[in-house]
Amino acid sequence: MDLTFSEEQDELRKVVRSFLTKHATEADVRRLAADPTGYDPVVWRRMATEIGLQGLAVPEKYGGSGFGYVDLGVVFEETGRALLCAPYFATVALAAETLLRCDDERARGDLLPGMASGETVATLALTEENGRWDEAGIRLTAHDKAGGWRLTGVKTYVLDGHLADLLLVAARTPSGISLFAVEAEAPGLARTPLPTLDQTRKQARVEFTNTPARLLGPEGAAWPALERTLATASVLLAAEQVGGAAAALDAAVEYARIREQYGRPIGSFQGIKHKCADMLVEIESARSAAYGGLWALDAGDETETAISAALAQAFCSEAFTKVAGDNIQVHGGIGFTWEHLAHLYLKRAKSSEVLLGTPSYHRELLAARLGI
Repeated sequence: MDLTFSEEQDELRKVVRSFLTKHATEADVRRLAADPTGYDPVVWRRMATEIGLQGLAVPEKYGGSGFGYVDLGVVFEETGRALLCAPYFATVALAAETLLRCDDERARGDLLPGMASGETVATLALTEENGRWDEAGIRLTAHDKAGGWRLTGVKTYVLDGHLADLLLVAARTPSGISLFAVEAEAPGLARTPLPTLDQTRKQARVEFTNTPARLLGPEGAAWPALERTLATASVLLAAEQVGGAAAALDAAVEYARIREQYGRPIGSFQGIKHKCADMLVEIESARSAAYGGLWALDAGDETETAISAALAQAFCSEAFTKVAGDNIQVHGGIGFTWEHLAHLYLKRAKSSEVLLGTPSYHRELLAARLGI
């Protein structure tokens, strides 16, 4: 396992960080967090046309660049550092990945080019009121009626579900779990934005009432593809969490350097030194877990990927939350204020901690996959 980056990947990191430094500033994050849509369409288009982020890991035959998961992980680490407000995780880590994993070549040819070009915002609607991320949690039903398939039921906690042009929906059919594509304008589709702790990442409740849908892949055969998608998304989320934690540590160290108390920088006090050192240890451990998952994805080892994904998500979720909380402690009183950026990282950390299942859930997955 080689966890070092190539010169091209280092350059990719520089390009993405430079772009986000200009277009995902603190002012941008606060503005978009308060905006009902939650993203800037102009920046979204520039992400696609100028640096090709949406199609980075999409194969070239579908309009993408054909890069690997390590490259994609570099991008997610930088978007996490910047608290990017955009439907990037929903479109790239969930929707595009689901299409790449499902057994439907025609659907890939029809739908992936729009995602890769930035023209289509897409998401995966999987979780329901029970909040479960496993096969048993899927209760929404689909029936093959005259004129095609129809969906009935509710999906909730759907990332960017209120604005997505395309929803990929997991539903239960007589043959098992199946995957469907639903257009935003489909009749019987009702979408309601949800209030969230993390205002930088929007979620929605989506209700289907006899809604027409397109079956993707064979009926009843979608769960293996969805399971692989969730493993991939868990690793990419872990990379994003590492980026957010690193930004929180940088902020804590910088404040400890310039904030003086009793005539000396607070960073010179042993208690602050120890806290910052502990934060660094958490981040480096999390970084190793996330990078290991990215390596397994690129290696194409599904068994190792499943194990690494559960490990990365269990550890990185808690590491980000701890580091974001410690950042507030280092800042003291100002860290608790609305005007300071620290609370936004803590909210992103707490939201991400349960986004694809809790750390306890991923530890259970890890134990099962190891045969413990």
